[in-house]
Amino acid sequence: MFFEGAISADSHILEPPNCYSDFIDPKYRDIAPRVERIDGRGDAFVIEGMRGKVPIALIDGAGKSVKEIQRFAKTATFEDCRLSSWDPRYRVADQDRDGIAAEVLYASVGMALCTHPEADYKDACMRAYNRWLEGFCAGAPERLFGLGMCAVKSVDSAIEDFRRIKEQGFVGVMMPGNPAYEDYDHPDYDALWECAVDLGLPICFHILTAKEGDMKSAFKPTRGHRINGFMQIIRAVQDVMGMMVLAGVFERHPGLKLVCAEGDAGWMPHYMYRMDHAAFNNAEDGIIDGLSKLPSDYIKSNVWMTFQDDWVAFKTRDLMNSSQLLWANDFPHTDSTWPKSQELLAEHASSLSPDETRAILRDNVAGVFSLPVGNA
Repeated sequence: MFFEGAISADSHILEPPNCYSDFIDPKYRDIAPRVERIDGRGDAFVIEGMRGKVPIALIDGAGKSVKEIQRFAKTATFEDCRLSSWDPRYRVADQDRDGIAAEVLYASVGMALCTHPEADYKDACMRAYNRWLEGFCAGAPERLFGLGMCAVKSVDSAIEDFRRIKEQGFVGVMMPGNPAYEDYDHPDYDALWECAVDLGLPICFHILTAKEGDMKSAFKPTRGHRINGFMQIIRAVQDVMGMMVLAGVFERHPGLKLVCAEGDAGWMPHYMYRMDHAAFNNAEDGIIDGLSKLPSDYIKSNVWMTFQDDWVAFKTRDLMNSSQLLWANDFPHTDSTWPKSQELLAEHASSLSPDETRAILRDNVAGVFSLPVGNA
């Protein structure tokens, strides 16, 4: 084993069919997200008010070849999916198989819910998910660390959500790329960022959770081959990060932690250079209004990025703050490195020192989320 004790900074669950219907406000029970059989496509989650559906096969594709995923997508039922994707009693065994000591957990169907157009419905669904996730994490509390979801209907409602999320034992907040109220650079959000700092909750933005980079755009790009949609999806997390840096959010709240999930990290050195370049084109010393440092300085101190098999991130770690790098296995999604994470890491991270290896594969994520994992 290349590194025993690794912590995945971005893993997922497959919400079971009763996740929303059993835990949602009774007002929404009849229209809660549900699993339906789709002809020629197997089971999929159907979400009221959204045309697109979320195929079960794409959520539970880890360890399968392209051909296996394609076959699975045509017939997959929830009963065909691995138990560890939704039952904590089986999760630890699959962690052990991949050499994983613990996981930070993001939603799956909840990613699509982030772009739902109706704020009240989205809020009800996310609160239902949090109630279900609380029970899931309780099945292995020393190895399963959940992120509560927040619909961000308003600043005040989000503050209530953050406090509830903390009480439920979650280690951070998974947020939609686009809030219902204004945008995240609006001054009104300063109260929410202050709350996040006080509670010790990192704010987390996953790919495919913004209108500009949702699941539809990932498979149906506006230009060219469908793979071009995949190439576009990291833009949404870049936009959130850039907006908050340039708006002075981290200047006013230096303790705020922002995590960009599954957008890779090898692009970060050039991104920081490019942002500083633009700043010097707007101010002689590169210090634009509202900031006291170069934009890249805030990225290095307040932004973390998760990645799976992005070997470029390892190669360019010296060009950024390596404490920003959070390795992940993305289990059980199709893009996951499970169950061969250790093999890939032995190759991709071979140039790292022992201290760098431990930091990127364990200590960085334990630090940013304040995980009670002890030494390994």
